[in-house]
Amino acid sequence: MTVGVTSDGLGADEYPADMQDHADDHASPEWRERLERERARVGELIAELRSEGLDEEQAAQSGDLTHYDQHPADQASEMFEREKDLAILEGLEVDLAEIEAALQRLDDGTFGVDEVTGDPIDPERLEALPTARTNVPTTRTDVPPAGS
Repeated sequence: MTVGVTSDGLGADEYPADMQDHADDHASPEWRERLERERARVGELIAELRSEGLDEEQAAQSGDLTHYDQHPADQASEMFEREKDLAILEGLEVDLAEIEAALQRLDDGTFGVDEVTGDPIDPERLEALPTARTNVPTTRTDVPPAGS
């Protein structure tokens, strides 16, 4: 990504002035500190899961050369636990990418600005979900009412 270019391809100075003003409302160092603490926490969880051998083949992880001596139910339990851990790892990696994107928006001066409408993101929403990219619409005008 080019320096000074946001994730949507625009330079920070290409956003309308009112969008930049809204972003300045959320540019406090507290947001950066909060996001960096969360990035560190999620990064540690990812490292912990990977250290448990999730990057290895299942046979190498268990240390067995063959699974013939295991009961099929035991193998199924191990496979279930491994798949569950892989799903958790994948979710954490998505979370980490969202945190990184939020930090980039802070750098770009667009943090706290709805990526779709350009309106400021509700402060309560940002407080609950600092990685929010958009506001949550209370009503949808683009979807016809049910039964029509």
